[in-house]
Amino acid sequence: MSRVSPKVLALLGALTLVWGTNWPLFRIALDELPVFTFRTLVLSSAVIMLTTILLVRRESFAVPKGKWPALILASAMNIGIWNIATSLAVLYIPSGHASVLAYTMPLWVAVLGFVVFGQKLTGRLLAAIAIGAAAVAALMIPNFKSYASAPLGLFWGLLAGFCWAVGTFVVKRTNWSGMGLSLTFWQVLITLPPIALGALVFDGLPTHWPSTQALAATIYTGAIPMALGTATWFTLVKLLPAQVAALSSIAIPIVAIVSGILLLKEPLSALQAVAIGSTVISLWLALVPGRQR
Repeated sequence: MSRVSPKVLALLGALTLVWGTNWPLFRIALDELPVFTFRTLVLSSAVIMLTTILLVRRESFAVPKGKWPALILASAMNIGIWNIATSLAVLYIPSGHASVLAYTMPLWVAVLGFVVFGQKLTGRLLAAIAIGAAAVAALMIPNFKSYASAPLGLFWGLLAGFCWAVGTFVVKRTNWSGMGLSLTFWQVLITLPPIALGALVFDGLPTHWPSTQALAATIYTGAIPMALGTATWFTLVKLLPAQVAALSSIAIPIVAIVSGILLLKEPLSALQAVAIGSTVISLWLALVPGRQR
């Protein structure tokens, strides 16, 4: 495995920080906003942010000929089903539990890559996946009772991780010639109408104006983690092997846990400490090349 460049490491660090620290903000927004309404506002903020950047940088909005089917599929898997499945999961289990299930994505990527695409897994990468799985398991163990009493929450959470894995392969294995930030823009824009429809059906029209704090958390979530974070993720998917890119995401719930400890004064359990240590080892195995003999 070749050495990961400083640019990739910088992108990975920025993405982990932005996506990880965003989870505590969900509680602030969702205390006042229904899930689908929150998602609609987040996607709308992301569309505005991405449109502004594309116009300022005078980048093309064009989609290469013949790429619309792949773009629609990527949008459905990466953003559409992800948002819907995680939203449905939190109806049955706590949102933190749902996020842990959704971040089983690296395991799905490894399985799909091996079974569907015949990709070989090195011993070092297999070890990284196994240790990463241990980290996810350590986060899930305290919540098994919740999963047993809410199987639909378990289903929707795992479906989110699976669809994200499928979307990762769609982006990785498609030649998006000439598309930069517009790849993220179109995926978010395609997803917005069905999510907005879901808000009307499940949440109804808003009956009150959210507080400044909740609105700020919502707008920030759309403009930075959703718009810029998602764009960074797709860049990493293009630059790294699919399995390595997927493994890089397992640090995000760890950052979310640490953020909760620092910002929300949540306790640190022994299992969470094990998960943090396992994640560090897994990322080191995936991103740092072994010695050449």
